[in-house]
Amino acid sequence: MLRWRLISAAVILAVLLTLVWLDYRQAWGAPSGAWLLPVMCLVVFLATAEMLSLLAAKNLRPIGPIVLTGNLAITLAAALPLLFQLAGRKLPGSGPLGEFGWPMIALVAASIAILIGEMARFERPGNSIVNAALGIFALVYVGLLGSFLAPLRLVHDNGWGMMALFSVLLIVKMADVGAYAIGRMLGRTKMTPILSPGKTWEGACGGVFTACATSWAFFHWAGPWLVPSGFVEPSVAAALAYGAILALAGMAGDLAESMLKRDMQRKDSSTWLPGLGGVLDILDAVLVAAPVGWLCWVFGLVGP
Repeated sequence: MLRWRLISAAVILAVLLTLVWLDYRQAWGAPSGAWLLPVMCLVVFLATAEMLSLLAAKNLRPIGPIVLTGNLAITLAAALPLLFQLAGRKLPGSGPLGEFGWPMIALVAASIAILIGEMARFERPGNSIVNAALGIFALVYVGLLGSFLAPLRLVHDNGWGMMALFSVLLIVKMADVGAYAIGRMLGRTKMTPILSPGKTWEGACGGVFTACATSWAFFHWAGPWLVPSGFVEPSVAAALAYGAILALAGMAGDLAESMLKRDMQRKDSSTWLPGLGGVLDILDAVLVAAPVGWLCWVFGLVGP
């Protein structure tokens, strides 16, 4: 199992890092985010399909095509500034909620479509309201939370945007590695013995420590390279706080998916990634960490 996990992780990292490099270099004149947007859409689509599969295990069946289309619409709405840039145009007035208003509009439209769809297929009392509620939950959990990856990439400019996106992904995943390693070596006290028996408080502390160290090292060493002109390194306290916040958010995301799988009595969201489970199993921590990280950048904890 460990061998397959390492092989799957190596392949995914190789592909992802190649696309990150192409996106950062703005290869062939593509604007920031253009190389990563198709990956984001594919990941959201696959994660949504796995979410629907998990629900189907308990005979809970939201209207799949609407949920899938809605989550793609939310993702593209979050990347609307990039789409307009690709079309050679400037995004018109962003509305009262700013650029974040567009994903909210897509979420509302998809939620209404789900309600109308459930009305259309209603035949007898049963699970209609439950399916509608779960469909909207899937829109928020996968689509809306995941859509924050787009505004992270579009923070300020190309260099800062890559720092924002890459820092969230790196810190969250390093926190997971640290929690796993320390938990295996020193873990004694179960954190959630029913929800996720393998997690320990010692592992959680190790994850937070690893995230803090990764955050400081990333801003100190990678920052000047990613932003060669005008880089301002955050204070040590801010970098450590950023790492701790992302680690805790990532743990919450991990436990949230564990709760979903426990409810559906499934070990993994799917089995197509040997040793890693499914896309949702990889994305779970990021789904909660992405909006939290975006807020850290928007409110100035880190960034320009």
